[in-house]
Amino acid sequence: MSIRKNPQMDIGRNSSIYFAIGLNLMLLLTWRLLEYKSYDKANISLDVLNMEAEVETDIPVVNVNTPPPPPPPAALSENIQIVDDVKEVEETVIESSETNQTEAIAERVVKVAEVKVAQVEEEVEVAFAVIEDVPVFPGCEGLSKSETKDCFQRKVQEHVVKNFRYPETALEMGIQGRVSVIFMIDSKGYTTNVRSRGPDKILEAEAERIISLLPKMQPGKQRGKPVKVSYAVPIFFKFQEG
Repeated sequence: MSIRKNPQMDIGRNSSIYFAIGLNLMLLLTWRLLEYKSYDKANISLDVLNMEAEVETDIPVVNVNTPPPPPPPAALSENIQIVDDVKEVEETVIESSETNQTEAIAERVVKVAEVKVAQVEEEVEVAFAVIEDVPVFPGCEGLSKSETKDCFQRKVQEHVVKNFRYPETALEMGIQGRVSVIFMIDSKGYTTNVRSRGPDKILEAEAERIISLLPKMQPGKQRGKPVKVSYAVPIFFKFQEG
């Protein structure tokens, strides 16, 4: 004989429902505990707020003395002059100054004798290497062309050595190198248009200062006429350490 169980007496038949209800209750309790906030009652100030009556400030009305508007201009009286029909009135006729294609243009023959050609002397710039007569440096007079050229180059080198001065700022900063200087000896023998290129502006300024001290020379000549002569010279700035 088999034993039969009453389904209503089975304890585990609603266990899943009880588990779900208990889990939800625990989650709700945990959430409320996490959200709970407490305050220190000693830091709460229980003061009495006194509301004062609102004060209304009356803005005084200021009367501005505005000048009255100017009176309207008086009506201009029109003077009408009656002219008799017998009297003739001269009318001014303005002729048009515009022309059209039908009007002929007066031709004017210009003779060759009336044309004047102005001769403009153009300053020619010649390089030192190809100039016929090189500029004459003071102290190089009375020499041949080749000797005058060698004397010019030697005098320029002596001038650079004589006036050379190493900038103190460049020494402190350790700046050295070669500066190429290009300058012009104009048709009057003066040194102009001095330009330089080097490793630093300090050395370039010193090189230009040295070249600008060149004396006045006899200008170079090309085909017997004084011309501008360009010349380039390198200046070396180098110091010994130790």
